Amino acid sequence: MVHAGDGKGLGWNGMQGLHLTADLYGCQCDGALLTDAAQLERLCRTAVDAAGLTVVDEKFFTFPDYRGEPGGVTGAVLLAESHLAIHTWPERAGVTLDVYVCNFSTDNSSKAEQVLDDLIVAFAPRQQGTNRILRGSEDPVSQSGELLLEWLNNDSAFGFRAARRIETVRTPYQTLEVFETPQWGRLFRLDGCYMTSERDEFFYHEAITHPAAIAHPRPVSALVIGGGDGGSSEELLKHRSIERVVMAELDAEVVRVAREHLGTVHRGAFDDPRMDLRIGDGWALVDRMAATGERFDLVVLDLTDPDTPAHRLYTADFFRLLGRVMNPGAVVTLHVGSPVFRPDLVGKLLGDLSSVFAIVRPLGLYVPLYGSYWGMCCASQTLDPLAIDAQTAQRRIDERGICRLRYYNGDIHPALFALPNFYRELVPESARTTAARPLAHAAR
Repeated sequence: MVHAGDGKGLGWNGMQGLHLTADLYGCQCDGALLTDAAQLERLCRTAVDAAGLTVVDEKFFTFPDYRGEPGGVTGAVLLAESHLAIHTWPERAGVTLDVYVCNFSTDNSSKAEQVLDDLIVAFAPRQQGTNRILRGSEDPVSQSGELLLEWLNNDSAFGFRAARRIETVRTPYQTLEVFETPQWGRLFRLDGCYMTSERDEFFYHEAITHPAAIAHPRPVSALVIGGGDGGSSEELLKHRSIERVVMAELDAEVVRVAREHLGTVHRGAFDDPRMDLRIGDGWALVDRMAATGERFDLVVLDLTDPDTPAHRLYTADFFRLLGRVMNPGAVVTLHVGSPVFRPDLVGKLLGDLSSVFAIVRPLGLYVPLYGSYWGMCCASQTLDPLAIDAQTAQRRIDERGICRLRYYNGDIHPALFALPNFYRELVPESARTTAARPLAHAAR
């Protein structure tokens, strides 16, 4: 099929475009606009012409009266770029709108937005609901141009455009996806949630590992639960004192995908002789470690979000179990979610940590891939990351020969624990008074 006027020809690219819908309620326009096909047709034609779209044909039909009430109007304007469809419901003072344009030879998205806006203004609804849908990948095989959206809560979402879809795998546990993106390079998702990307991984991985590791005077062993992309382990292995990192990853396919596609995230950590990779359930593994006497100086919970199937590993019961595999002076670090979009989850998780550990130190930073200021936490019975100042943190970084850091440094160490007030309010009262105290100047 060839669409004249838009330069469209045969091929898949002609399908790619923007589809807008709107449901309007309590329209305060002249009532005739909802019942008179000729008047409605003129309005639609004017809006289309003003936006610079190309009319091919149009058809409007008025339904007969029903039980003494005037019938509504259904109309369609066929465009070289696609179509405008409209339906009126005079008994409810309602209108539904549908505008779709393709973007084959030029981007017509702004024209579609203008048509919809002009019509909404003309109907003057008291309430409205609108939706934006991206239609038709530029390449149906690679899904080029696909918009990747993630919901931060029931009311907020954000996303990035993919250049191509590299791999999609459904495992017994989850759906894994890898994309090439213009913004972040290789991007990895689990069950529709962003996990990591090549170009921004350092925000998350450096913050979830180094504040705890630097606070420890000499970490020798570390346990990473989750973290199958290898990013957290790679950061821990930068510490010269580390002799062993055990990674417990539930899904072997995550490791396989990381090895194949995310080399700039793990940087060969899987092949480091100090790495001990174990595939299996994290709870069961920790339970066995506790029974056999394995102990660690650092524990990193690099898991999917607290409201996912990993939720069992975010409970007070699991935190108590972790205590059985932690050496004296050990610390556990984890992410707790977004205090902006999920303060309920963050507050509950900090409360559970405070019920188990004597020292609970929340921290936060903006993680670009996650689209939000993000919460993390260090928890211990005795080790306090606030007990070292910026100079001590930087001295330890230098002495341990840690390089290739793109976010974390001595000055950043105390700054990470400086919480904005809205985040402080989520910290349990038992930990809140000390969470805001000034840093002590500690010796090495």
